Amino acid sequence: MEEQFGIASFRSRQQVMHFERALRRAGVPASIITTPRSVSVGCGLSVRFELRDVKDVQDVYQVTKPGNLIGFYRVERLDGRTQVRPMGVLTGY
Repeated sequence: MEEQFGIASFRSRQQVMHFERALRRAGVPASIITTPRSVSVGCGLSVRFELRDVKDVQDVYQVTKPGNLIGFYRVERLDGRTQVRPMGVLTGY
């Protein structure tokens, strides 16, 4: 089974929780997940969101500007393998 989604990875668990709450308040479905091993830096948690919501996620990021962002990534899981690639989302920094 194939699965695709986006994550926002941070260096701080506090920032992960803050950003996830901000997304939910803005009506963007989000959850906190364990960061895939491919993104080897950070606090070990990331905010998961659907790829269709990338524009809304970027808008919330621009408004809230949480610190310690490592980056936005596209995660693809297929046949038991996970591939993680940077999304190239502009963060304004």
